[in-house]
Amino acid sequence: MDSQHYFTANPAGPEVRRPLTVILEGQRRELVTASGLFSPDGIDKGTAILLDAVPQPSGTRLLDIGCGWGPLALSLALKVPTAAVYAVDVNERCIALTRDNASRLGLPNVHASTPDGVDAALEFDTVWSNPPIRIGKQELHALLLAWLPRLAPGGDAWLVVQKNLGADSLQRWLADALPEGCAVRRADTSKSFRVIHVKRDDARS
Repeated sequence: MDSQHYFTANPAGPEVRRPLTVILEGQRRELVTASGLFSPDGIDKGTAILLDAVPQPSGTRLLDIGCGWGPLALSLALKVPTAAVYAVDVNERCIALTRDNASRLGLPNVHASTPDGVDAALEFDTVWSNPPIRIGKQELHALLLAWLPRLAPGGDAWLVVQKNLGADSLQRWLADALPEGCAVRRADTSKSFRVIHVKRDDARS
């Protein structure tokens, strides 16, 4: 399947849902998945590496950029049940699945929507993302510049990117492109992936 298929609002072909069993936060979780989205059969390698590498999220507003069926958003909500977790995706199928999976786990703090469904004034204390590298460099850069400057003072963003898909060049670009007050570093390397950390200063410049 063409990877671009994942990044459309309404994927072609019928939506056929099926059960999905995964381990999140150390427990077996019974969820649902479907065709027409990224890694429909389980937690992909990059997302698993990110979940292993990141520290405990903090804050009251948390964000998952490119939520898919919801592994990062659900993990954020399980870790910080008092926080509002925003899960964004352009794929309507992903949004519906994330909502349904949050409901299955009893997580009313997950708010899944298209990017336009998130109040433009909101800032985020923690951002997790396995960003959709394959949408192309221009689109990826626009996506990250739409969200990462919305880190709250003192906020942290954690991204996982494959080395052979341009992780190091993306890190350098982020360091140049993000607003003053954002520090970018390589936080971890695992197998063929980099974990990139963006830290916002405690005060706005």
